[in-house]
Amino acid sequence: MSAKPITYQQARNQIQSGDVVAFGGQSHFSQLVKLATLSNVSHVGVILQTQIADDNAHRGCNQIIESTRGKGVEVSRFSDRLQNHVGELWWLPLGQHIRQQAFNATKFFDFLFAQAKARKPYDMPQAVMSAVDVLDNLPWDKTGPSYNQEDFSRFFCSELVSAGLEQAGAVGNVNASEVTPIDLCRWHIYADHYYQLKGDASKCISRFNTANPTDWI
Repeated sequence: MSAKPITYQQARNQIQSGDVVAFGGQSHFSQLVKLATLSNVSHVGVILQTQIADDNAHRGCNQIIESTRGKGVEVSRFSDRLQNHVGELWWLPLGQHIRQQAFNATKFFDFLFAQAKARKPYDMPQAVMSAVDVLDNLPWDKTGPSYNQEDFSRFFCSELVSAGLEQAGAVGNVNASEVTPIDLCRWHIYADHYYQLKGDASKCISRFNTANPTDWI
């Protein structure tokens, strides 16, 4: 499925907390992630809305929380992140059925904000191992050397986002430490369409919104 093109001005008032943002970066590391996962997605973050100070209309400010190699877990203004990104950027709105029936916005915010406040570092070893699925499963229901045990002392990008969604109740029990960026984009938790805000329009998210999150345990 290809993305629908949209500008940030068109999307700004529709974006909500819990919506996932997917990136197709151009750095050497991003290219390695895309090669290892056979996808166009190298990184993910998630929207974390905060209220604009002294705004009587109670409008939200679209922030993005993510874990990056250079800074670990941090929060920044989404419009700035969009402007500075080189490559593709997609907006994946959380499905209304999830948002209305299962999404606890308070638990979502509290969990993720706590990780940013603690300045959790980036988890490079688990990021690498999450992409190496071929050795995850051994005979007799034993896990292999590439299987990550869930550990939130550090976070890689999709681990942080999937953990936040799990805390919010948007998904059931998952092993967030085994979720790659493209895995997260394939979870069946989104609206029917996703949108491209930047980059090459010929690139898409393969098998978007088709996978059961409970397969990641």
